[in-house]
Formats: sequence, C-alpha cells, structure tokens
Amino acid sequence: MEIKPNKPNRLTLFIGIALVAGIIAGFILNKTYVGIENTKIANAELQAKYLHDKMKVYEAVKDSSAFNALIVIQQNLLLQKKQAEAGLLINEDESRSFATIQLFTDSLKSINTSFAALTDTSNIAYKQLLRQMELVSFQKNESLKERDKKLDWFTILADIFLRLIKMIVAPLVFTTLVVGVAKLGDISAVGRIGGKTLLWFISASLLSLLLGMILVNIFKPGIAMNLTLPDANTSTGIDKAALTIKDFFYHVFPASVIDAMAKNEILQIVVFALFFGVAAAAIGDFAKPVVHAMDVMAHIILKVTGYVMNFAPLAVFGAMAAIIAKQGIGILKTYSIFIGEFYFGLLVLWIFLILAGAVFVGKRVFTLIKRMKEPILLAFSTSSSEAAFPKTMLELERFGCKDKIVSFVLPLGYSFNLDGSMMYMTFASLFIAQSYGMDIPWATQLTMLLVLMLTSKGIAGVPRASLVVIAGTLSSFNIPEAGIALLLGIDPLLDMGRSATNVVGNSIATAVVSKWEGELGQPENN
Repeated sequence: MEIKPNKPNRLTLFIGIALVAGIIAGFILNKTYVGIENTKIANAELQAKYLHDKMKVYEAVKDSSAFNALIVIQQNLLLQKKQAEAGLLINEDESRSFATIQLFTDSLKSINTSFAALTDTSNIAYKQLLRQMELVSFQKNESLKERDKKLDWFTILADIFLRLIKMIVAPLVFTTLVVGVAKLGDISAVGRIGGKTLLWFISASLLSLLLGMILVNIFKPGIAMNLTLPDANTSTGIDKAALTIKDFFYHVFPASVIDAMAKNEILQIVVFALFFGVAAAAIGDFAKPVVHAMDVMAHIILKVTGYVMNFAPLAVFGAMAAIIAKQGIGILKTYSIFIGEFYFGLLVLWIFLILAGAVFVGKRVFTLIKRMKEPILLAFSTSSSEAAFPKTMLELERFGCKDKIVSFVLPLGYSFNLDGSMMYMTFASLFIAQSYGMDIPWATQLTMLLVLMLTSKGIAGVPRASLVVIAGTLSSFNIPEAGIALLLGIDPLLDMGRSATNVVGNSIATAVVSKWEGELGQPENN
C-alpha cells in the first residue's frame, strides 16, 4: 500500500494549542462551573477521613497474637473451601461435597464473629459512625454524578472522536494485514517475521515490567505517601481479569470474525486476517483481485482517517478540560509523589527503548521519534493508544518501513506490546501492597511479574484494561483489592503517559523488525 508524500499540515500545532487550551479551561471550570460539586466532594472526603480516624479506635485489636492466629486459620479455611469447590464436579457424592463447603462457610462466619470479639465494632457508637460513613459516601457519589453530568458536554467531544477512530481501526487492521501477509508470499515468511516480532515484544514487555518493579522498590511511594486506606469492602467497580489459560486462548481465537470486528477485538481480527492472508497467498493469481480490492479499501479507510483526524483538536480540548475540571490541583498535591515517580519511570523506559532501537536502526531512531510526535501527542491527550493507530501506521510507512511489515507488526503490538501499561501494572500493584504495609519477597514479586506478563496480553480493547489486570493480580497474591480505589482518581492522568509510551514502543518495534527483514527504506521528505 503506497503512501502519498506527506503534505505540510498544522494538525500537530492545533492539537498542541487544544491541549493547552483544554488545561486552562479545565482549571477555570474546576473553580466555577463544577466548583460547588468539587467542594462537596472535597468536604465528603474530609468527613470520611475524620470518621475513619474515629472508627480506628473501635477497630483496634485487643489481643494481636490471637488476631494473627485467627488470620492464619481464616486463610487455611478459605484455601480448603476453594479446594472443595474445585472438586465439586469431580466427586460423585455431590451432597457430601455441598455439606463440606457449607461447613467451611459456617466456620468462616464463626471466625468473623471471633474477629469482632477482639475489637469494639459491636459498640453502638461504632455502628453510628458506620451509618454516618455510609451517608457521607452516598452524598459523595451523588455529587460525583452531578459533576459528571455537567461535564458531559466536554467528554462527548472526546467520546465522539474515539468512536470514529474505533469505527476505522477494525477494517483498517483487517485490510492492511491481509494485503501485507498476501504480499509476503508464503507462510514461512509470516512465521519468520512473526517470530522476530514476538521476540522483540516479549523482551520489551519484560523490560517494562522489570523496570516498574525495580523503581517502585527504590522509591517506595506507598510508604512515603502515607495515604488513608480505603475500607476492605470498598467497591471499585473494576472487574477482575480472568487468569486461566482457557480464557486467555478464548480471547485470542475468534468464534466469529463479525463479532470480533463489532467489539474491536484487535487480536482476534489479527488471527483471522493472518489465516485469510496466508490462504490468499497460497491461491496465488486467482486471489489477486481480492487482495487488490483489500488494498483499495485500505486506501479509502486511510482517506477517511484523514477526515476523522480533523476532529482531533476538538477531542483533545474536551478530554483535557473534563479531566482537569474533575481533578483540579488538589489531586496533584495529594498524589504528586506517585505521579512524579511514575512519569520519571516512563521517561527512563523511553530512554531504554530508544537506546535499544538505536542498536539496530542507528541514529534514525531519533528521526522516528520526531515523526511520531503527532501520534504521541494524540495518544497522550486522549488517553488512548487506539486513537493514534491510523496516524502511527501512516508515519511508519513515511519513515521507510514497508507496508507489509507495518500492517503485520503494528496490530500485533496493540495486543502484545503495550510497554507503558506493562510498567504501570507492576508499579501500581506493588504500590498498593506497600500502602497496606505488606513486605512482598523478591521471589513473589518475580512470580507476580510473570503472571502479569500472561494476563495482560490481548486485552487492549477492554475498558480500563490496566486496572482490570491489576485487580486480578491483587486477588491472586492476597493483596487487598480495595487498594485499587487509591488509583481511581489519578488513573486518567496516568493513562495519558501510558498511552503515549505504548505508541513509542510499537513504533520502535516496527522499525526494528523492518530493519531485521532488510525492509527499512529511506524516509519520505515532509
């Protein structure tokens, strides 16, 4: 798929202006348009902290040794109950199995009663505080809903743009990948390039996860920040990621390509496109009209992309205005340590990725990053790597990467090579553990890293994907899942950096694979 020379345009400038204008508008809105709601939310948080401190007096454990012994018994009962539930389908005597499970359930209730006996939580004053806490939480949620309703006019700008991008991505991935694979000629070429691509992806993912783990252990933000911890029963609204191998493979292989396209399941679309492209290459000349039609469709979709991108400045303005109006300066003050250290970590990751790219493509890696400024800025502003996909594809081809490599590597990268998200997963998971005073051994941390390596693949299309994976990981390592509530307020700000880093990682990966294949040509002049 040939790309016409890049005409000078001012889209990057307009996006930059929209970004600054959105931030300024957000701060103004924060104090005026949604100022009352923000004040109510801030007061509710102060009241909740005050009540939480008063409740601690009643929650204090009278006998720590007895409390610790009960925790051990509770963990053993939970493990035995889980084993009994797992063996329910295996055992022939179902009634006996149900009786065993019920016995463990009753024992756990008894343990909870024993926990209560070691504290003063049955005190009337404590129950009154609990009711007050529930009321404060209700009032806060109502204020949040009212604020979100007021800001709908701004968020809708970004939502419309992202919906238009999603409208493009599935057919663009399918058509370009089919054309790219068909041009490769045979399945051996697909296997060779696929092997090189996955080698880079796995290496980059391990680097990102390991870097996040090392930095969070050096900085220890969970200890330094001394945050008020959410209640153990706090609902985060985040579903856990499935950790089973079965669910992972179900997510990879589509039951219906139509369903995969409807849901924008990039990895499933890639799998179908690979089969389709290889089959087209195997048929040879007979399939050329179909491949040519796909090529024409890809060009049409890229033309549509150009039209859609004209709305990007409006989307950036709306997204930034809404985020800043909601968060304001207060959230930056509270979480400045975590945000600063995480963005420093992303900067270090950028340096490592650029240096790794320079090993293979030399100084041209800096030209690549310069060309990617518009996709990076777009991903950062909209908090969406997907929003930058079409533009990233165009810029990589203008950089000199062959279309058949770009159309193969880049879609895979959106499922297997989300470097910014990877670093965040270890950084955030261990931050939550630190906040709860948990000292996790290095061996367990490495196990967590490997679990994240598996569970994070192929969920790019899942809303709040990083938090979903983190929730599943926390439960697997007995870290309180309620700790995710510590991240909910700042996640949109962190997602901006993650999305921009994902674009950088996938751009460098595509350039390196192109170089390995000897398919990296000269860049086009702007």
